Amino acid sequence: MSFEFRCLCFSVLSFILLLSPAFASESDHKYQQDEPVTLWVNKVGPYNNPQETYNYYSLPFCHPSDNLAHKWGGLGEVLGGNELIDSRIDIKFRRNVEKKVICQLALDDAKVKQFKDAIENSYWFEFFIDDLPLWGFVGEMRGLDKNSDNGKHVLFTHKKIVIKYNQDQIIHVNLTQEGPKPLEGVRPLDMTYSVKWEPTNVTFGRRFDVYLDYPFFEHQIHWFSIFNSFMMVIFLTGLVSMILMRTLRNDYAKYAREDDDLETLERDVSEESGWKLVHGDVFRPPRNLVILSAVVGTGAQLALLVLLVILLAIVGMLYVGRGAIVTTFIVCYALTSFISGYVSGGMYSRHGGKSWIKSMILTASLFPCLCFGIGFVLNTIAIFYGSLAAIPFGTIMVVFVMWAFISFPLALLGTVVGRNWSGAPNNPCRVKTIPRPIPEKKWYLTPSVVSLMGGLLPFGSIFIEMYFVFTSFWNYKVYYVYGFMLLVFLILIIVTVCVTIVGTYFLLNAENYHWQWTSFFSAASTAVYVYLYSIYYFYVKTKMSGFFQTSFYFGYTLMFCLGLGILCGAVGYLGSNLFVRRIYRNIKCD
Repeated sequence: MSFEFRCLCFSVLSFILLLSPAFASESDHKYQQDEPVTLWVNKVGPYNNPQETYNYYSLPFCHPSDNLAHKWGGLGEVLGGNELIDSRIDIKFRRNVEKKVICQLALDDAKVKQFKDAIENSYWFEFFIDDLPLWGFVGEMRGLDKNSDNGKHVLFTHKKIVIKYNQDQIIHVNLTQEGPKPLEGVRPLDMTYSVKWEPTNVTFGRRFDVYLDYPFFEHQIHWFSIFNSFMMVIFLTGLVSMILMRTLRNDYAKYAREDDDLETLERDVSEESGWKLVHGDVFRPPRNLVILSAVVGTGAQLALLVLLVILLAIVGMLYVGRGAIVTTFIVCYALTSFISGYVSGGMYSRHGGKSWIKSMILTASLFPCLCFGIGFVLNTIAIFYGSLAAIPFGTIMVVFVMWAFISFPLALLGTVVGRNWSGAPNNPCRVKTIPRPIPEKKWYLTPSVVSLMGGLLPFGSIFIEMYFVFTSFWNYKVYYVYGFMLLVFLILIIVTVCVTIVGTYFLLNAENYHWQWTSFFSAASTAVYVYLYSIYYFYVKTKMSGFFQTSFYFGYTLMFCLGLGILCGAVGYLGSNLFVRRIYRNIKCD
């Protein structure tokens, strides 16, 4: 045991050191007069396809003559498709450069064709100076129609860089493309740059404010959506408390009443119907208990994980660092695996499960395997296209080692603790030996309809926020309003629990005691509506095209919706479980 503990400690320390560049970079660097400032080139790709990115030097730009110097900024940066390379362009702190030649481009027919294809597809590129991004287009079309003979392909040959500084720190960078030259014939083009330094009073802590789109994210419609969702919560909780609990109170009073009149008592018993008649079957172990325990445990972990990441993003402004959100998500997922094991192990043991090792393995590997399967397909496509979106093998191994040496052992520990601390059966009612037959009911009381309808209100409480999240991820906007996200997430949890409780009550009133999977799918169906919305968003709100970008859009969205569905499903099941135990605890079961 001591050896395993030492290995675990070593793994944690190793990964803290390994991932530290994501949190401590040159963004707080202080420069001396004439100290070299590195211009990092990152990626290039079609503007309308955010994930279809390639190495900057995949186009025949000026290329450093010696070995390329790369900068690795952390796990999240690599997973985000970034590859920073030192451009070797001579820039010194507070030293202006009027105009200087980077190199001469000797264009042959093949290179001209590359540039023309890039210009026709609106290729953009990304640079970094002191962790501040600069963007520009490769060129543009001049003429009436880019597909006609009148259209001319123009390449920008001059980069004007303006850098603002406050004492010894860089505050803002800006890139202006100049020197348009037509791509006609085979002739050398001088690629030049200039640098101008300007003082500013903006403090270092506020230098990222210029990248935040306040009018978009803090628009009146955003505030209205929060208010609308909040009113939905008040209405829904009021509905549950005023109607549902009143009905339950009447049921309790009728069921617990002891009448001396035998005829009245027999009449009440003969008229008895609804959720009370299934008390002998409602705590029967659900079908596929191993799978249900695994998804509920995983969903509980994801709920805690999302809450933790949102809080860290609010406190630490994680949007500032490249890939910091992704890195934080992966590390926190590994460290919160104890929760999934604890919830899954306790639930599996309470229902009399015997194969706890199978349950533990499935819980620890369910969501990672789903993500790996989708990621493997997308990675294969990215490798085929030669895109930076392809995840290197070394990064895959880092993630696998984190799962094997941190996430899996914590899930095992959580399963053992859950079985011993919360795994004892504590059902309020005894389960009968022979299952009660389920009568046929109207179509709207069937589990499938209850499951599909259950996701409508939770989706209605978050769909406006989904627009802002989708726009920030697919349209080059920095999402920074994590306070809004926290409120929406809490509203989603409350609405999901309330809706699932109502659906479970209707199902039990229909004398259908298979509420466990129905409550899970009723809440998880929220993800189905989010995915349908993503299809609408793709065709109406974006200009994405091509097999590569389409695959990545729907692949990443599927990964997100799977996580959302498991999260909501677990929340719905746990809420319904508390509700069912509460109502059956107060009736006479025997």
